[in-house]
Amino acid sequence: MRHYKHLDAITALFVSVLLISNVASSKILDLGPFTFDGGTILFPLSYIFGDILTEVYGYSRSRRVIWMGFAASLLMSTVFMFVGALPPAAEWPHQEAYDAILGMTPRIVLASLTAYFCGEFVNSFVLAKMKIVTEGRFLWTRTIGSTLIGQIVDTVIFVAVAFAGVLPLSLLGTLVVSNFVFKTLVEIAFTPATYAVVGFLKRSESEDYYDRHTDFNPFRVGA
Repeated sequence: MRHYKHLDAITALFVSVLLISNVASSKILDLGPFTFDGGTILFPLSYIFGDILTEVYGYSRSRRVIWMGFAASLLMSTVFMFVGALPPAAEWPHQEAYDAILGMTPRIVLASLTAYFCGEFVNSFVLAKMKIVTEGRFLWTRTIGSTLIGQIVDTVIFVAVAFAGVLPLSLLGTLVVSNFVFKTLVEIAFTPATYAVVGFLKRSESEDYYDRHTDFNPFRVGA
């Protein structure tokens, strides 16, 4: 298998962004017209990293990184729930604080993992297909276009699985719209940086992968 100079670093950054976003999501923010969890500030970067991975290295390598992120998120959630369920020391008064910040219910974990899995794979698949259609031109159309589709899938699934039946429909709609609009604006704002990183990696790695004969089955982990 070919060795790449920067793939490991991008993978580490991708997984780090994903895990930090999950922890930061415990705080709900109200910023003017937007209402969303704190993880939304950083989480759009995972889609930008996903765009970069697929654009430069191809869908199959992006698929492996997505699975790494899924496994890391599952491990983190499991450990947080397990530690939270253990009895605290008598002299440690912060159990409620732990539960409030790191305590994860099975429903939230299921919502997060399902939304991540579906959204990231949709994003990667759409970008790979658009690259072939555009013959590698107009990078902005596929980074923004794939994010539009991936983020709406991610947001709708997460809000529906996590909060349906708990929050009123009006608030569910507000959460979906706020998250989707904010995440999309972040993708657009970072487009110049995405161009710069993609250009650097293509030159440095001597790679510009086209998924013309790729097996897009998301459950096939091998390259």
